[in-house]
Amino acid sequence: MTLVICSAITPAAFAQFQQGGVDKPGTWWAGEGLKQGDFFSYSLCHVDYKECTQFEMDMWIKGDKQVGSEDKWLAEVVIYDGSKILKGEMELGKFAPEPTGGSEELGLYRGAFKSSIAWLSAFATGYEDGGKTPKAFTAKSWGKIGNIGGEQVIPTAIETITVRAGTFETVLLTWKTGGATSKVWIVDDFPFPIKAKTLTHVSEGIPPPEYIFELLKYEENIQADPFQDVIPTDLLLAQLGCETHYDKVVLKKPTKNFDYQLHVFYGPENPVQGCPMDFLIKFISKFDDTEFLNQVQYDFWAVDENFTIPPLRSLAQQDNKQFLYSPSGQAQLEFIVEEEPGMAHYVIWIYGLSPEQIRPSSSFDFLELDIPISSAGAVIPDPIPDPTAIPAWIKNNAGWWAEGAIGDSDFVQGIQFLIKEGIMKIPPTTQGPGSGGNEIPAWIKNNAGWWAEGAIGDSDFVQGIQFLIKEGIMKISS
Repeated sequence: MTLVICSAITPAAFAQFQQGGVDKPGTWWAGEGLKQGDFFSYSLCHVDYKECTQFEMDMWIKGDKQVGSEDKWLAEVVIYDGSKILKGEMELGKFAPEPTGGSEELGLYRGAFKSSIAWLSAFATGYEDGGKTPKAFTAKSWGKIGNIGGEQVIPTAIETITVRAGTFETVLLTWKTGGATSKVWIVDDFPFPIKAKTLTHVSEGIPPPEYIFELLKYEENIQADPFQDVIPTDLLLAQLGCETHYDKVVLKKPTKNFDYQLHVFYGPENPVQGCPMDFLIKFISKFDDTEFLNQVQYDFWAVDENFTIPPLRSLAQQDNKQFLYSPSGQAQLEFIVEEEPGMAHYVIWIYGLSPEQIRPSSSFDFLELDIPISSAGAVIPDPIPDPTAIPAWIKNNAGWWAEGAIGDSDFVQGIQFLIKEGIMKIPPTTQGPGSGGNEIPAWIKNNAGWWAEGAIGDSDFVQGIQFLIKEGIMKISS
């Protein structure tokens, strides 16, 4: 969520002004009291990282660092994200404790830290910067959330709260977006908030969390590196023969019943039993490849060669969930490959589209992915030739059609000729009852363009042709 901070209250915004302020002397700003030797441990999630999947961030203020003419804090950071441990550095500004650089592998986590734990630096800093000044607890407002319908950030109450780091007397800051109240608890003379639970702005429905965090531990005057014995996961995986740096395989396929498009990015290309594998799944409308679906209820399975249900493995069940849920239509999955060396049969199973607590009314659909698994140190065999392989010169026609250089009827007639002459092999497909003159869905043309560019394989392109035959758009004589 992008926030525009407004320090002045215009007449249009005046109607949304709420009076706050609590009976407590003093002021607060992000970074207040931050010093060398401070150690913080937070439990944290942010909507932009796996849609608020929780991880732990431990941070030790190692000392100062001069970057050009600017004096910054240098922090050592360790991330505990499920079974993954990452270790690196992060630079924090002294004017506002926002991350300005650091280790590349911490990039996603730095972004989550900036947009959550350090977020109040957008309102309160220790130096004069427009409306960003130390903020008094007695102030009626600290500023206004900039999105449509955003209201004032106000000191609301003095509350004593208990978190894993201890019990604190806090000042509660609240604001509303879309009618829902977000909360952050701060402590005088403490550089970062103690706790937060905030919500994204939605025009209707139940707002999902934007970020949630809680202080797990705080210590002062730590002079020796507390992370010297922490070994990052990538070093351990490299010792086991696992790939840690790789390009992802890209697949763009319709589901079995052609109800959805899926853009799947996974790596490594040759996964090894006992090593990690990660997927990025984009759920796309079958009518428009730029339109993300939302409120997707799904699961990721491993099945046997006969597709027996229940599956051999369900990522949802491993997390003690009925299903996995993607409100935005993008899902990132990471798991350890447990399947035996050989061909693994993975399935992205889509229950349907509906809010998280409501059973989908639509029928299920799925996409099968066969991925060869190897053992550590094994030689990857050459792939088995695809029986549906298509002569390369046919891609020219597909590319011209995708670009609009030839019409639908020309494309269909060309494919009909190639199938009839045995140049293109199509698996047995039931002929649909259509007239053969129906409009071709846009995703079929998208697939043709991707196939011509080499972004998807022959079998994916053939699936689109099978759909045309099944729907009766293309007539093939027996």
